[in-house]
This record gives sequence, C-alpha cells and structure tokens, in this order.
Amino acid sequence: MAKAGSAKLSEKDRKFREFALTGNLWSVIFYVCVPLAFFQFINHLFSILDTMMASHVSAVAVSAVAYLSQLQSMIAAVGGGLAAGSTLKISEAYGAGDYEMVKKRLSTLLTICAAIALAVLLMIPFAPALLRFFGTPEDFIAVGARYFSITLFSTVLNFFNNVYIAIERSRGNSRRILKLNLFVVSLKLVITAVFIYGLNADITMIAVATVISQSFLFIMAVKNLTAGDNAFTFNRGSILFRREVVSPMIHISLPVIVEKVAFSFGKTVVNSMSKNYGSTTVGALGISNNINGMVTGIQNGFQDGGSSIISQNLGAGNTKRALGTFWRLVIVNASIGAVGLVVMNVFLEPITWLFANSAEGFNEEFQQLIMHVFRYEAIGGCIPLGINSACMALLFGFGKTKLTLVCNFSRVFIFRIPILWALQNFTTLGSESVGIVMAASNTLTAMLSFAVAMLVIRSVKKKEKTT
Repeated sequence: MAKAGSAKLSEKDRKFREFALTGNLWSVIFYVCVPLAFFQFINHLFSILDTMMASHVSAVAVSAVAYLSQLQSMIAAVGGGLAAGSTLKISEAYGAGDYEMVKKRLSTLLTICAAIALAVLLMIPFAPALLRFFGTPEDFIAVGARYFSITLFSTVLNFFNNVYIAIERSRGNSRRILKLNLFVVSLKLVITAVFIYGLNADITMIAVATVISQSFLFIMAVKNLTAGDNAFTFNRGSILFRREVVSPMIHISLPVIVEKVAFSFGKTVVNSMSKNYGSTTVGALGISNNINGMVTGIQNGFQDGGSSIISQNLGAGNTKRALGTFWRLVIVNASIGAVGLVVMNVFLEPITWLFANSAEGFNEEFQQLIMHVFRYEAIGGCIPLGINSACMALLFGFGKTKLTLVCNFSRVFIFRIPILWALQNFTTLGSESVGIVMAASNTLTAMLSFAVAMLVIRSVKKKEKTT
C-alpha cells in the first residue's frame, strides 16, 4: 500500500487522461459511455428479471417489491448521492493533474461511506417499525418485512460498490465495470432462479441472492482499491478531514443526496396514492418503470460517463470542450429515446405477458393494466428523459448540483404528486391517471432542465468573455 504523499498515475491512467482532454470528442464519449450504457441496461434488465420472478410468486408480491424498493432507494440515496457528487470532485482533480488530492479525496470518501454503512446496519432490527413509519400497507409488511431487512444489508454493500464504480468510470475503465457487472448480474440471476423456480421460495430469497452477488463486487472493489501505489488506491495515511479535502465533496454531494432521498420519497408517496386504485396498480406502475428503464437506463449511462468527461475537462480548463460534450449527449440520448419508443411499443405485448404470469396463472387484467400505464409513460419517458439526462450530465459536470436538486424535486413534488392528486379528486379516470401523470411530469421536467441548462451555458459563456 502506498505511503501518503506518493500519489502518482499509472501509465494507463496517464494515457486516458490525455485522451479525455485532447482526443476526438465523439470518440471519447463513445469510448467512455457505451460500456456504461450497456452496464445500465444490464442493471435494468436485472431489475426487470427480479420483478418478473417476484411476479411468479404473486401479484401482491411484485407490488410489495415495487413499493419497498422505493423505501430502500431512499436509504441508498445517501451513499449514492455521496458517491455521485464526491467522485466528480475526484474526477476534476484528476483532470487538473492534482493526483495527491485524488488520493486524499478517495481515501476520505471511503471512510465516510463506512460510517454511513454502520448507521444503516443499526436500522435492520427496526425494519418493521420503519416500514410502518413510512405508511407501508400492512399486507406489504407481512409479505416483505424480511425482504426489506436483507435489502438494507445489500444497500451497505452498494455504498462502497457505487464509489468503486464511479472511480473506475473517472479513470476510463468502463469495460472493467461492464465485465464485473455482467458476472454479478449472471450470478444474481442464476441464484434467484434457483430460489424462486427451483425451491419455490418467497421474495425474501430474492434479497438474499442480491446480497450474495453484490458481495462479489464488494470483494473486487476492496481488492482493486487497495492494490498498487497509484493515486486511485485507498491509503489510511491519506484520510484527511480537512476543509480543502472534504468541503468540496460535501458541498457538491449534499444537494444530490437531498435530491435522491426526496425523489425516492416522492415515488413512495406516488405508490401510496396509486394504491387507491388497487394493490396491483402499484405493481403495474413498477413494471412500467422497469420497462421504460430499458431505454432510460442506456441514456443514464451516457449521463454518467458524460458528467465525468465534462468535469475532467473543466478541471483542465477546457470549457468549450465541456460544452461540446453536452450538445453531443443531447443528440445521442434523443436518438436512443426515439428508437426505444418504437421498439418498446412494438414488443410491449410479449414483454408484459411475461409479468402477467405467476404461480396463480396468467392474469390478463394485470397485463392490460401494465400496458395501459406504460403507453402513457413512454410518451413522456423515452425522448424527454433522454434530453433530461444530457442536461443532468451538464449540471453535474459543472458542479451545479443545487440546480439538479431543483429540477428533480420539481419532477415529483410539483409536476407529479399535485397532478395525480388533482386527477384523483377532480376526474373519474381511474388507474389511467397513473400513466397520465408519469407522461406529464417527465415531459415538464425535461422542459425545465433544458431551460436551466441554457441559463447555465449562457452564464458560462458570459464568464468566459469577461476573463
């Protein structure tokens, strides 16, 4: 393990930095983002398969998983937000050539994650009480209390795994992320299938399979973040809780954490409101989200990679190149959205047929409900959310996380919950309201984020002219 003060780059990291800062911008974007897009696609496919296996248990079980996953996401948002924000500052230091700061921030960030992980583990014995505090329906608690407890443990593993993935992303090791994730997803899929189809287990074993598979990635993260003596390895001597090290990471991460927690809480509220149309409506909404996520997941991969490219170039003073990255992301994500919208609608019936089958038999009414919600959601999801992802990449890359908070807070608490409340109280649309509100909120969010992005670009260009 390296001594503090010996931070340096490997030859591979040095070459990638030069490529990210001077290479053909289209080539850089596709080199970094395509593996990440595939990584996100595989993750969403894994979520879909999880949901499909839960639906094999029962429609109530799949609804419980959809509901509880949002509560788990609220807790995971703390570690996820910290990883997303802090690693952008690490990426910025990497672009600026300050490798000692890279090592200090990485080591300190992992220490902070360990403290948060301990706090989450202490919550496990109180899982049922926590679920009741958030207004979880009793039938969901009965089905999924143990499931939720085990997912908290997998959340702790993900705190570290998310940091590791973000670090590898900033180094341009997108292919390593992809290979590791493919193995983890395959392992998870096999174990879950054995539990559900082979042993006829309940949804608790889905969570157990997640812990087992995520443990492998955690072990690889520990191995790769402690091996060698370069700037991207953990070192106890580099842990420094000083203002210049911690403050920039906390400053950029705090709005991201608040945004992710609020967004997940808002989705929990929406799920609770959707239950007014019946428990299966929650499941239909969760499945629709997952199907739509096959497209938006790819776009989010370009967002993740694009934000790293933008922050690295800003660190090196290449503002024009950073802005060029954003416009290319808009083109790519809008194109992906257009293709995805067509493909998903063409194959919607066979896809939803998979989710309407359970041990209780085929549920045609449940299939029609899923299709009904998805057709609305896809209109506001595929293309608008692709543009929104490009805007988020710009805002993250420039460190404007307070603005990402405004956009995503508005998405749920201004454009989604109030509209759903109005539809429930002033119309007789029924479960159709859930699909309409998804389309409306996603479209309005894309319009807002694009307007905010234009204001940021205008401000940046104005500042460039005066300096």
